[in-house]
Amino acid sequence: MTKAVLGVLGVAAGLVLVSSVARGQGEQGRRPGGRASAAAVKLPAGPGRETVQTVCMACHELNRIVFSGGYDKDGWSQAVDRMVAVGAPLSPAQKTEVTAYLAAHFPEQPKPEGKVIPGAVKVAFREWAVPTAGSRPHDPLATPDGDLWWTGQMASKIGRLDPKTGQMKEWTTAVPQSGPHGLVDDKAGNIWFTANFQGYIGELDPKTGKFKEFKIPDETVKDPHTPKFDQNGILWFTAQSANVLGRLDPKTGQIRIVRSPTPRSNPYGMVITSKGTPIFDEFGSNKIGEINPQTMAIKEYVLPDPGTRPRRIAITSDDMIWYSDYALGYLGQLDLKTGKVRQWPSPGGGKSQPYAITALNDVIWYVESNTKPNMLVRFDPRTEKFQTWKIPSGGGVVRNMMPTHDGGLALAESGVNKVALATIR
Repeated sequence: MTKAVLGVLGVAAGLVLVSSVARGQGEQGRRPGGRASAAAVKLPAGPGRETVQTVCMACHELNRIVFSGGYDKDGWSQAVDRMVAVGAPLSPAQKTEVTAYLAAHFPEQPKPEGKVIPGAVKVAFREWAVPTAGSRPHDPLATPDGDLWWTGQMASKIGRLDPKTGQMKEWTTAVPQSGPHGLVDDKAGNIWFTANFQGYIGELDPKTGKFKEFKIPDETVKDPHTPKFDQNGILWFTAQSANVLGRLDPKTGQIRIVRSPTPRSNPYGMVITSKGTPIFDEFGSNKIGEINPQTMAIKEYVLPDPGTRPRRIAITSDDMIWYSDYALGYLGQLDLKTGKVRQWPSPGGGKSQPYAITALNDVIWYVESNTKPNMLVRFDPRTEKFQTWKIPSGGGVVRNMMPTHDGGLALAESGVNKVALATIR
């Protein structure tokens, strides 16, 4: 494999096997001196150990397995599929052996049980396994024609589902190992995505199947994350590890970037206000940011608890900002006009890791990603009441979701390699 491919594999392996930022912070306390070195990690004896040591270490250190938090057998099978999808040279027999070895020696750690809160609203789920094993659907996109799109991050694919027929189609990115992440459509029906492993913004024309790439001019910005169009057709995006916010003018192809004022703040999710102002959350800090669309100057709002880590954000029609506090297990609200912050404990508790979040008819919907199963949560700001549902497949970490045009929800279920639609009554 080339050095470039190995670099992508290392990033992908980290995404799959390393715990999240919040969990990683906790791991530092368990490992003297911080991250364990590869030499300090010893795998237990058993069939499959040699393959894990040779194949896995070609792309990442073994501590990414040892300190991953573990999976059950199905979870490890999905994780190994993702490694194969990005090029890990495992035969079917080796894959079976490695999966069994990892499941036996690195079992899933206990997770909070999802708490069911009954209510008057009815939700029905439909789930579809995507065609490519290990593709890890990251973000969903519900288009006006009723189709459901997704980014197959590990397999470097863009996928489309017709829910009426169940027919699926996938396009492989023109640039190999692009790691497509965020997803959005334009008014002409073109599909735009962030190439999280290769540092560009991509465009797919579904009619022709052709891709176009807009390379980010700064070589240090390799991980564009969430894209959003504003009312003038400008595409804004975050870049998490690069600590960057950017804008792309599709008419000229010009890209401008600006650094987040807070070092290592990890700009993550993004929304656009009714006035065209991009708002983003800083997953690496306890802040929400606001970008001036003309000057690209950034204003930051500090959330009260230093331990808060907003992972995704949503916006209601009154331009109120809502965020999922992944680290502390809260649903939060920020009033941009006053800076006032309110928080509500998530039903699953402090370890439930709220993640994907959206607003539908000014009601907040989000997913608790660390409960088993993942829970779909509804919060009505008018009554301040919660209602919850179990995700049938378990969810396997729902990283993002959005409203459909007929009043439902579209979800990407990364850990179980599925996409889903939730019909709401």
